[in-house]
Amino acid sequence: MKRTVFTIIAAALAASCTVGPNYKRPLVQPPSAFRGDASASAEARAGQGSAESVADLKWFDVFHDDTLTGLVSAALKQNFELRIAAERVLQARALYGITGAGRFPEIDASADVNALRSSQAGANRGIPSGVNTDVSYVQAGFSLGWEIDVWGRLRRLNEAARAQYLATEEARRGVITTLVADVSATYLQLRALDLELEIAKRTRDAANESLRLTEARRSQGAASGLDIRQSEQLLFTATGQIASLEREIAQAENALSLLLGHFPGDVPRGGPLEAFHAPPAVPAGLPSALLERRPDIRQAEQELIAANARIGAVKAEYFPRISLTGFFGAQSRALSDLLTGPATLASATLGATAPIFNAGRTRANVRFAEAVQREAVVNYQRVIYTAFRDVADSLADHGKTSEQRAQQERLVDALRESTRLATERYRGGLDSYLPVLDAQRNLFQGELELAQLRQRELTSIVQLYRALGGGWEQTHG
Repeated sequence: MKRTVFTIIAAALAASCTVGPNYKRPLVQPPSAFRGDASASAEARAGQGSAESVADLKWFDVFHDDTLTGLVSAALKQNFELRIAAERVLQARALYGITGAGRFPEIDASADVNALRSSQAGANRGIPSGVNTDVSYVQAGFSLGWEIDVWGRLRRLNEAARAQYLATEEARRGVITTLVADVSATYLQLRALDLELEIAKRTRDAANESLRLTEARRSQGAASGLDIRQSEQLLFTATGQIASLEREIAQAENALSLLLGHFPGDVPRGGPLEAFHAPPAVPAGLPSALLERRPDIRQAEQELIAANARIGAVKAEYFPRISLTGFFGAQSRALSDLLTGPATLASATLGATAPIFNAGRTRANVRFAEAVQREAVVNYQRVIYTAFRDVADSLADHGKTSEQRAQQERLVDALRESTRLATERYRGGLDSYLPVLDAQRNLFQGELELAQLRQRELTSIVQLYRALGGGWEQTHG
């Protein structure tokens, strides 16, 4: 009997196949160059660009700011979203192990003590009256259960579980890129607010001094009460701006504290915003490399692989499930005889269960799995197109913001000179205080906008680095 069973198993395994479609990556032809990439050469536009990309830098080499590096490192250890993502990876890994275990035989040990007492006045008249029919025995042994994966159902489920596990790992990497970008952007916003606060305080001090001089001129009859009221306007404007900026700074620190996994509190500062050294060039690199760098693209592909494998697992339901069950052990009435040769007990069963009628459930499951796979294909394509849009947006933001910041610097220089000339004319008695007030207001607003543009220019580099799938982790290639 054993030889027959093993021969059948060997024949079944030799003839086994895996039903369902094998995975093939959908063809998505990327453009020859990113839109808005000013560093792309003529060769790049012809489809032969340089592979150099700002995304090849490690995240701590982007700005060379030790304080920002420390904040990002703390966030990578303590952030709640990242810790949740790590636990989801462990969950998916465990599910992968559970699914993979189904491909192998399951062996259990069992021991039973059985006692049976039959009725002496029962239906069996062949037993003479007074005969003892009580039975007791001990049984122990090993049972085996194994689904022979002839049609590849278990292999497809294992393939899907593995892809889902890898998808969660890519999702964790996506959380890392988002986290580091958010920490960097929030810190840059905080430093920009600090700069704006410094400008507002400097303007308040200048307005106080201007008010003092105007009051002195009025006491000498060289200024009017209108000049006093106009001098107070800039002072009150700057003072109100200080309160607004202090509120925004507190909120930015609270947001950054949450990203760091801390309770709301003070955030350490490094160098001023003007001291940040951005990379001298921000090349985007080859568009085809984006498909391998972006974790969200890799995650979408793994989810597609899982959906594709589930089609095969569902299609295998059309065919019989072949299983092997067996028991090997011993049975005896006396416990002392359990390990003797005559007590040996063995059984083996090779069975198959085939679907005959289930009201179209299997066919509906196949259609459902195929629809899920087609949705995953569309999602994979959508993620790729979205990634290219992210890069194009970031390139446009960086390039145009850099131009705007350069022009704003020239404007602020002109406003400073206008303020100086208007102040000299007023002190010389050639003009009223109104031109001075207008010049000071314009300078104040111009300096605030310049600080905001500097922050936006640096943040655009962070967003471009994130859009390109930059390697935030030191060990991540």
